[in-house]
Amino acid sequence: MLIDSHCHLEYEGLVEDQQGVLARAREAGIKGFLNISTRQREWDRVVATAAREPDVWASVGIHPHEADQHADLGEAALLEATRHPRVIGIGETGLDYYYDKSDRAVQQALFRTHIAVARETGLPIIIHTRDAEADTAEILADEMGKGAFPALIHCFTASAEFGRKVLDLGLTISISGIVTFKNAKDLQEVVKIIPEDRLLVETDSPFLAPVPHRGRKCEPAFTADTARFVAGLRGTGVEQLGEATTRNFFALFGKAQYA
Repeated sequence: MLIDSHCHLEYEGLVEDQQGVLARAREAGIKGFLNISTRQREWDRVVATAAREPDVWASVGIHPHEADQHADLGEAALLEATRHPRVIGIGETGLDYYYDKSDRAVQQALFRTHIAVARETGLPIIIHTRDAEADTAEILADEMGKGAFPALIHCFTASAEFGRKVLDLGLTISISGIVTFKNAKDLQEVVKIIPEDRLLVETDSPFLAPVPHRGRKCEPAFTADTARFVAGLRGTGVEQLGEATTRNFFALFGKAQYA
């Protein structure tokens, strides 16, 4: 049993054949999907899919690329959206200094808004961070000092030092198909040392198809390929890894229930 802890079922590349995408994933042994939102106008669609499909859940949040377009988004809007029974997480949010599509100060402020809602609701915050390790770690440590909140770093590609920092803060780390890439040697070493109870797997589909699907549109079914690769790195069976990551998913996303 595996859970795709991060996919974008409403994105171009998946939404056109959403039922086929889900059917292929279920056939591959994927038993649950967290459908992630990245901008406010997606929230209704993301939640509607989760309401319709018993093994799909939803998140609500603003990606850092979209921060400038949501600079005035307050806690109230996020809080209201989290009340839906199928919304189990907040995000994705965070910092992206690689593309810098939004002002960094706006990204940081909106990141803290999401954290405040995570702290108030107890729902996990799903964090995107790219080329922003120092500021992400600083904000997380500062906000944890104000009161703990559940959180994970999705699609982890950062340094081992950053990994140790977020693990020390109590965060979970989610691994995508990037780990299977030939140039991901440093990430592969980090994956070997993540505690078993802090590990999730994901696709981030329709992006980042793992080996042996490189160059293709990524689908949630490919969670199985990433899980097999991660299990091999960690010297464990894929069934054990599936059991552990599924257990971790439901421990972190405590609101998640099959409809």
